[in-house]
This record gives sequence, structure tokens and C-alpha cells, in this order.
Amino acid sequence: MKRLSLFIALALVLPSAWAQLKPCDELKAEIAAKIDANGVTNYTLEIVPNEQVGDRKVVGSCEGGTKKIVYVRN
Repeated sequence: MKRLSLFIALALVLPSAWAQLKPCDELKAEIAAKIDANGVTNYTLEIVPNEQVGDRKVVGSCEGGTKKIVYVRN
């Protein structure tokens, strides 16, 4: 039973940890594909250091959490 609980805990934690380590360009492309699939047009995704996020909407985190992907509606 303890092994099952450990497996479930790891299954929940590892995907978010993997997203943190994913290269920014790869994650940005995945996010853009999801936004495009929803029919959204006229937007920009930018990769910025954490301190440059400002009031823009964060839609992803990459490179170990040192950078963010922000969404700006044009």
C-alpha cells in the first residue's frame, strides 16, 4: 500500500517538475499550439526573466523557474 501511495505521489509531482526543466522554446511552442487550437488570434508569447514579467499574464515557467512565458493580447 505504501508503494502505491508513493507511486501516485510521484505521478502527480513529476509532470510539473518536468515542465519546469523543459526548454523555453519547446514549452512556448506547446502553449502556442493550445492557444491556436482554441481559435485565438492576435496574441504574442514572450520568454522573459522573472523580474521582467510586470503585469503581463504568465502562462508558463521554464528553465528551472528562472524564466516565464507571458501572454499579451494584441
